[in-house]
Amino acid sequence: MAKPITLPRQPSTFDEYTNSEIRRAAATGIYDIRGGGAKRYVPNFDDLLFLGASVSRYPLEGYRETCNTKVTIGTRHAKKPIELDIPITIAGMSFGALSGGAKEALGRGASAAGTSTTTGDGGMTTEERGHSDKLVYQLLPSRYGMNPDDLRRADAIEVVVGQGAKPGGGGMLLGQKISDRVAEMRDLPKGIDQRSACRHPDWTGPDDLEIKILELREITGWEKPVYVKVAGSRPYYDTALAVKAGADAVVLDGMQGGTAATQEVFIEHVGQPTLACIRPAVQALQDLGVHREVQLILSGGIRNGADVAKAMALGADAVSIGTAAMIAIGDNDPHWEEEYRKLGSTTGAYDDWHEGQDPAGITTQNPQLERRLDPIAAGRRLANYLKVMTLEAQTIARACGKSDLRNLEPEDLCALTVEAAAMSGVPLAGTSWIPGQE
Repeated sequence: MAKPITLPRQPSTFDEYTNSEIRRAAATGIYDIRGGGAKRYVPNFDDLLFLGASVSRYPLEGYRETCNTKVTIGTRHAKKPIELDIPITIAGMSFGALSGGAKEALGRGASAAGTSTTTGDGGMTTEERGHSDKLVYQLLPSRYGMNPDDLRRADAIEVVVGQGAKPGGGGMLLGQKISDRVAEMRDLPKGIDQRSACRHPDWTGPDDLEIKILELREITGWEKPVYVKVAGSRPYYDTALAVKAGADAVVLDGMQGGTAATQEVFIEHVGQPTLACIRPAVQALQDLGVHREVQLILSGGIRNGADVAKAMALGADAVSIGTAAMIAIGDNDPHWEEEYRKLGSTTGAYDDWHEGQDPAGITTQNPQLERRLDPIAAGRRLANYLKVMTLEAQTIARACGKSDLRNLEPEDLCALTVEAAAMSGVPLAGTSWIPGQE
């Protein structure tokens, strides 16, 4: 009888990818930079389920009974809060990382859906201001492209303290994406790598942040809502300090959020899952007595209407999408698979955002590639996607007997895993047990 052949196993610690990274680092002496978000599995909204209505609660009839989706951001201090038709906003993505046509498409799609879009590092472009009914202006540590006139032209201001893909780290824009226009807007040399600072140059703590927010209010005549965006690291304390500094809204970004470019070690090993961030932030707002007065906008891996509904059931007032919006307007489309392969990538990998050779014409400053994107058609696709997400969230809310998305609550949810139950503060399915609570 022949002896069976036993093949050696790959170790879980030193798997094929880990080994390839060790060899790459040893050969080049350079850490890896890429775009996109975390690729490791972390507990997420798929680990939660809605319970729905039956005898104890009656569902609403979708064809006859309405479900409100409107939300107002900035009611605490601003003279002119932002009124949104849907609780799904477009996250900040910079011109430079994105093409001018992509910024236009985002503005067109958001406006058609009745929601807001957001600038990014590098200033405000004519494309996005011209096609965005409601535009949020980001104030970042780099101050690239920042000027008081654009602050006044915006509908709200978002002070960016941190981003979920790289908490504690600054942004990157590699030289191949620094065109003449990008260089002029940022007042930096063409073709040279640009690294954004990891902290604001004019404050060192929450007391200084309060002074900065007051300055922004004075510049804009107290009209504009002021958001503070924080990465999902210490959500309870960061949310509480942002509120005490005077924020009208807090944007909380979990580690599933994407980035145009940063070190992979940041993307995969710094921060917390979005699911783990939301309940501590809501608790901070509740402890301060300002939940719903200070709006909470959650971002980082939101993909569909179920994610929207789950975020709102856990206490958010709205969500923000970035990667999903880029996919909706055409990024990483399988139509361009052959060209992505020539870049050493593949559709759906999102590794190539930093390279400036995006075949879809979205994450590039190459004029020939930019022409591939039709901003009008791309904006229409984004509007369709936002419409579907909203309808999905409404369907779930009605199934739970709710006539307003913000009436969803943790009681409408259960968790499929112990980890998700502990992070979200909802019971494990089939039990009344919430891990960590007596």
